[in-house]
Amino acid sequence: MVAELALTPQQLQTGMMFRTNLAENAGMLFVFPAPHRASFWMKNCPLPLSAAYIDPEGIILEIHDLQPHNTNCVVASSERVQFVLETSQGWFGRHQVTTGMVVRTEHGPLMGTFFGTR
Repeated sequence: MVAELALTPQQLQTGMMFRTNLAENAGMLFVFPAPHRASFWMKNCPLPLSAAYIDPEGIILEIHDLQPHNTNCVVASSERVQFVLETSQGWFGRHQVTTGMVVRTEHGPLMGTFFGTR
């Protein structure tokens, strides 16, 4: 997967709003400064997406389908979400990616890649 990064407050807030297409192996990785109870919605987003809520160790805790333009928040069950990976709805299932799996970058663990720690 090739993931665009959402790192700044503006990028974290905007996410994939107003996007009208997304390649099969494309996504967006949201990187938060600290673990928290993530909450995502689909305001101004016409694409059906799936979101993986990921803890600091890179473990996928939850996967949720998000419906276009739905302004109801999808709140994480865990307070340990530090990363969220959004992609086309159903991508995780089509690629046999499930909860409990670990997400890494080409540079290694998520924490090491984005915060310089292992």
